[in-house]
Amino acid sequence: MAAASSAVDELSRNFTYWALGAANGSLSGAWYRRNQTHLLGVLLAILGNLVMSISLNIQKYSHVQLAHQEHPRPYFKSTLWWAGAALMAVGEMGNFAAYGFAPITLIAPLGCMSVTGSAIISVMFLKENLRASDLLGMTLAFAGTYLLVNFAPDRNQSISARTVQYYFVGWQFLIYVILEILIFCTLLYFHKRKGMKHMVILLTLVALLASLTVISVKAVSGMITFSVTEKTQLTYPIFYIMFIIMIASCVFQVKFLSQATKLYNTTMVVPVNHLFFTTSAITAGIIFYQEFHGAAFLTVFIYFFGCFLSFLGVFLVTRNREKEHLPQSYIDFGNIPGKQMLDKIQPDSNGLSYGTLPDGSDSTKSQSGEKKEV
Repeated sequence: MAAASSAVDELSRNFTYWALGAANGSLSGAWYRRNQTHLLGVLLAILGNLVMSISLNIQKYSHVQLAHQEHPRPYFKSTLWWAGAALMAVGEMGNFAAYGFAPITLIAPLGCMSVTGSAIISVMFLKENLRASDLLGMTLAFAGTYLLVNFAPDRNQSISARTVQYYFVGWQFLIYVILEILIFCTLLYFHKRKGMKHMVILLTLVALLASLTVISVKAVSGMITFSVTEKTQLTYPIFYIMFIIMIASCVFQVKFLSQATKLYNTTMVVPVNHLFFTTSAITAGIIFYQEFHGAAFLTVFIYFFGCFLSFLGVFLVTRNREKEHLPQSYIDFGNIPGKQMLDKIQPDSNGLSYGTLPDGSDSTKSQSGEKKEV
């Protein structure tokens, strides 16, 4: 009862401060109560995700430009594509730095900003259609982000080498790692030996690796931040152990994720991967860094409700997006009202016309009179 009462008090204070802040034309009042380092982490994560959105659209624009050239050249020879890749690196560095200033459970769900930001930028610069589901999805994602930022755990812990060592040998993390290894090896066996390439299997492998990635990223970023602000931590072996785990897990994540994008549509992979990655990252933050220790039940409930809203928003933004841009590879006479389907005219990629009907087809010979009419 005491925990629920404190959560209700916190909720009422948050909304009271928010109303006062909005009246003064300033940021949310609840943010003023946040530690400055947490605020810096949130800003770095949001800016990093927005920069990544811009980079993805620049790379997409470069691909479109190359596709319209008479003699297309490889994309890696395009200056515009490399500019997008450079911005992608800048965005990833922003995310990396954010983990050094704020909890995993606060930074990881903010990945939804990359998806929604990409949708907005593509409408503005690539002239893509803005659908009603996009507006609804963006609204839900922003609402979820607001709840996440205001009700994420407010633990302010400095990540030193000794802190990481303490958590690394804790029984909670050891049990978690053993379970992860068992699940990972089982899924890898079915993937490699049995040839099972289902999207859920591939993205679960990515999510299991992602949990180790976010743990190691926060450890490395936190120890670097601690070294800059207080005492150097780069002489401890745990720093280099976490650095190796970070690099190895990232490499294998990219491998399995690229397999999933090759086998399945991006509109299916993006929302499922966001759901799996965020869930895995939050779980890792709760177990390894104990970020929900002492949190009230209502606060945790509102936090996960914000996660649900962001998941739903990402799903609505990405749903059926690529289907609207599929190229029409042929002209089908069966789609002309009142006309019987004769055959399909294949476009001639080397000429200016749409090509001719295939020679020798039965439909061409038997219905030559009707073809002339059409």
